[in-house]
Amino acid sequence: MIETLGRGHDLRVVAPEEVEDAITGDVAVVMLTEVDYRTGRMHDMARLTRKAHENGALAVWDLAHSAGALPVDLSGAGADFAVGCTYKFLNGGPGAPAFIYVAPRHAGTVRPALSGWLGHAAPFAFEQGYRAGEGIARMRVGTPPVLALASLEAALDIWDGVDMADLRARSVALSERFITAVEAACPMLALASPRDPARRGSQVSFRFAHGYEAIQACIAQGVVGDFRAPDIMRFGITPLYLDETDIDRAAGIIARVMRDKLWDNDAYRQRGAVT
Repeated sequence: MIETLGRGHDLRVVAPEEVEDAITGDVAVVMLTEVDYRTGRMHDMARLTRKAHENGALAVWDLAHSAGALPVDLSGAGADFAVGCTYKFLNGGPGAPAFIYVAPRHAGTVRPALSGWLGHAAPFAFEQGYRAGEGIARMRVGTPPVLALASLEAALDIWDGVDMADLRARSVALSERFITAVEAACPMLALASPRDPARRGSQVSFRFAHGYEAIQACIAQGVVGDFRAPDIMRFGITPLYLDETDIDRAAGIIARVMRDKLWDNDAYRQRGAVT
């Protein structure tokens, strides 16, 4: 994107704990993932958005590991833009559509990077020139994936009766239970996620030198986690359909994989494209 602009911008990547100090007057856009995909570390959206605005920058948030996992208040935080996916905590499944948020104050003037035909003010007029649609409609860039949207619509029905504060409290309780059980049984694993649940999303990560093999062994035993380089074993906590029994069973399987070194198997060392 910066190369496409061709205006001399540069991309600055800083450590999570250095983000706030790095937001200075020469920053144009602050783009952050609210919940880190490796460790689950959670940024303070409201505070960092405020800091961005104080320095004349826009705030763009990635909600891939936030939407459906914890309360998100884009309007209250003053966010300018946000993007996210629906296949994770929103239960849309593989191939589910992504989404975009544009603050109403920008909706009438923002120009999308891709000017899609369905974002045209009159897509079936087949005009030679391009006229952006009104408001958020201009952000449509192509034909909607109808089958994926139909599946997502069904997946979202359950959320009509869910209070996000209750879900968050349940997530924290299950995560704490999981951490306690795994740490007690697996001293070789080091907690990579923040210890304080207020600074953690709805996932728990541990570090282990042979994390890839260990995750493959867990999957073979029925506990599906993710490996994230270089040594992260990540487990999502989804309270809509997990309970204490599931957490205890998962912790027990992880303990057996680690205690009996089930991960020490050549079959689990074969790296796949998806980890």
